[in-house]
Formats: sequence, C-alpha cells, structure tokens
Amino acid sequence: MRSIRCKIVNPLLPSPIAFAHRGARAHAAENTLDAFRLAVRLGATGMESDVWLTADGIPVLDHDGVVRTTLRKRLIKDLDRCELPAHIPSLNDLYDAVGTSYPLSLDIKDPDAGEAVIEVARRRDAQSSSGAPNQAITNLWLCSPNWRDLVPLRAKNEHVRLVDSTRLRRIDEGPERRAAQLAAAKIDAVNMHYSDWTGGLVALFHRFEVFAFGWDAQHPRMVRALLGMGIDGVYADDVEMMMENVTRRAAEH
Repeated sequence: MRSIRCKIVNPLLPSPIAFAHRGARAHAAENTLDAFRLAVRLGATGMESDVWLTADGIPVLDHDGVVRTTLRKRLIKDLDRCELPAHIPSLNDLYDAVGTSYPLSLDIKDPDAGEAVIEVARRRDAQSSSGAPNQAITNLWLCSPNWRDLVPLRAKNEHVRLVDSTRLRRIDEGPERRAAQLAAAKIDAVNMHYSDWTGGLVALFHRFEVFAFGWDAQHPRMVRALLGMGIDGVYADDVEMMMENVTRRAAEH
C-alpha cells in the first residue's frame, strides 16, 4: 500500500466533519436506524449512507439497492416503500431518529434520487420550529462519481452541497483542471480515497475553495494523516476510533 505523504495545511471548515460511514457500521448493522443512533451517541458529527428511490418515489437508505423477498432478490427501484424489509430506513425515518442538525453525506445511487432527497429536506425545513432556516438542506452533501450529473441539482436548491466522489487515477485532466471545473460548476467538495490524498492536493483544492473529503479511513494512522493534511471531512466505519483521533487532534491544536 502506498504511504500517505503529509503536508500540514489548514482546513476550510472550522473543524473537520467526522462522517459515520453507513452509521456506526463497525458496531451495529449498517444503514439501520440503530447504527445511526449509535453513531450519534459515539460522537460522530456527520452521517453517511447511500440513497435509492423506491417505485413510489420514496428516498431510502441502503448500500446495494437489492433486497431479498421470499426466495429471490429484487431491486429497490422496483418495489414500493411498504414492500421493503423493515430494517431499511427512509430518509424521513433518519430525520425522525437523529434530526436535521448533522451533516448528511448521501451517495446518489439512483439518478432520480437527488431531486427527491432535496424535496424531503425542503419539506423538513418548512415543518421545522427550530428557528434554523434551511438546516436540513444546508447539511446535505449529495455525492456522485460523475460530478456533471450533480450540476442540475444546483438549480433545484442553492444551499445544498454537491460532492464529486472520485479517485485520483480517474481524474484524466489532472487535479488542478478538475478543481477549476468543480469551482466553476459550483460543486462544493471532492471526495477521494484516503490513500489518494497528500497535503499538496488538499491545498490545491482549497485554493479553488473546494472542500476535501477522505473516505475509507479505517485505522488511526489514516485518520491522523488526513487530519494533518487539513482535510475537511473524514469517513470511517469505527466511529469510536475516529472520534478519539479527531478529539485528540483538536486538543493538540
């Protein structure tokens, strides 16, 4: 495995977002309400999941988008919400369980899910009595492996955050050109595997005011390295480990 080169830079955010990957999946069944509630109790400052749209238009949280019904597997997009197993939560279920104050990173697995997610968040904000306008919307980070697919969502809401989920090897035009493209298209962040990041790359994207997120940080040294580079968001399965290192880093600085 390639070593992580570390150059100390400052994050764009006041403190990095600690995203609980599929909830606290190292401690509970992934993408369940129990996992998300546990992530909150363990101190995660953000949640992560994958979103699909059911046949009746409900955004639900599941990784693969496939469920087993009786003796065969079926796609979530072919089933109504009421036909899904009870452990698969809807986006509304998640908001009911943990509220709207946590940054929520959602991988858009269904091309039609983005608009539906924005609408659910918009309705939550309209119903909120917390006095925090657009809290659900501004805490949404919608991710796609093709950043151009995200561009139409900006017209749906100016406050939603959009994230290019990619790998360094897939950026054919080079990181600087990609950073300029994202900034011009009003894409807020780039999310790459922890091993792709260097302090220089973080600084490059920051120069274009694009947030830098690192995923799959499953060991303390990975979390510490990303934080040392000035990363703006880190994703891990083990929330307890992640928060221990995030807290330690904050205390040192």
